[in-house]
Amino acid sequence: MNTGEPRSGSGNPGGLRAGFGRSDITPWKPCFLVGYPHVERTSTGIHDPLFASAVCLENEGMLLLLISLDLLFVTAESTRECRRRIGEATGIPAHNILIGATHTHSGPHVAEILAWKEDPVVPPVDGEYLAFSMAGTIEAAVTAWQHREAAEAVWTTADVHGLAGGNRIDADGAEDPEAGLLLMRGLSDKSPIAVLSIYGMHPTVLHEDSTLISSDFIAFARREIETALPGSGVVYLNGVCGDQSPRRTVKAQTFSEAERLGAALGRRMVEALKTASGFSPDLPLAATSSMIALNGKTFPPVEKAETRLAAARQRYEHLKATGAGHSQIRTAECTVFGAEEVLTLAKSERTGEAEAVRQKYCEAEIQVLRVGNAMVAGWPGEFFVEYGLETKRRSGCPLFISTLSNGELHGYVVTPEAEASGGYEAQMSLFPAEAGSRFVEKTIKLIGELA
Repeated sequence: MNTGEPRSGSGNPGGLRAGFGRSDITPWKPCFLVGYPHVERTSTGIHDPLFASAVCLENEGMLLLLISLDLLFVTAESTRECRRRIGEATGIPAHNILIGATHTHSGPHVAEILAWKEDPVVPPVDGEYLAFSMAGTIEAAVTAWQHREAAEAVWTTADVHGLAGGNRIDADGAEDPEAGLLLMRGLSDKSPIAVLSIYGMHPTVLHEDSTLISSDFIAFARREIETALPGSGVVYLNGVCGDQSPRRTVKAQTFSEAERLGAALGRRMVEALKTASGFSPDLPLAATSSMIALNGKTFPPVEKAETRLAAARQRYEHLKATGAGHSQIRTAECTVFGAEEVLTLAKSERTGEAEAVRQKYCEAEIQVLRVGNAMVAGWPGEFFVEYGLETKRRSGCPLFISTLSNGELHGYVVTPEAEASGGYEAQMSLFPAEAGSRFVEKTIKLIGELA
């Protein structure tokens, strides 16, 4: 992959140029592994490294950067700082740079979340590691910019239904099995440069009993692609995954199971990439972004939150005692976690902390990048897949949405139905369901501006 010296043919003024960069952002010391409440998970080793991976595209003087980080979240603050420093080094405008988290639950803690405030095992964010990961982000981005070469590219998709998971709330619920893939290769020698992959699925094969640093099944999907296409580097962005997980697909919470799912996913992507046709050396590029105003929820009185928590615990214990299936028990356990977090949030209403967070998150960024005939949208937070499906249906062009991008939203953006049912995701949310529809409408408007 292109992390060394630029290859020959790096000119091609006025045509497409593409470059890839990668840096290792694996913690160098034991760290708290974030993603599962109430579990003391201090890393005991490294199963696979965490990466910052970047692809830079240029055409007719327009430059775009898309960066993926093997972390649970990226924050708006770190995004602003990384964009500023990348811009100083490359001249690329901030709204042309997308930074997304793969959302691994086996990596370090990088974002303060109010709902975790009373969780005794969750430590403060390690500022030293955060600075290290930001430096790695900038390094990967600048490397990708430096290694641009004459290129041609093509969009394709892979149907990956049933390989890595599905709707974790409802077995018959909405899913989006489409993985968007952009393959870039050298114009002269046709050798692979990079693959941009956008697919929405929680990387949660590994659970709280795992104490090894890992990007979960994503590591194996990425390895499969990079092995099949020698010289390429994969930038893996997580799609609309709020209610999508391997919960109904996994046979065990093990690395061998993560490898089974990830390798199957990667092989399906490779099939699509190897049969892709219609490469073009001239993909139009464009970018825009806009801030959207958000109104946060007010949380219930402490007494009501305590009553809901007691009911959630009672249901969870009943399901365990009666031998219900794994998926049902795990969903009930997550509902307990959510009820505990709502109790924390209810207490924060008394102290004024909840209002301070609502003010901090009173607006969020929506970003849209045009790459050839397709659009890539960047949304912060964890959105339910229904919002992604609606936006794609109405977009009028191929659209791939990268969530957990350019910031986070203290949890999920759920559908009205999920909000009414009150499960884990609905409880672990700072914003009401109507925020999702507002993201859809604003994204459609931005797409129209670039079409």
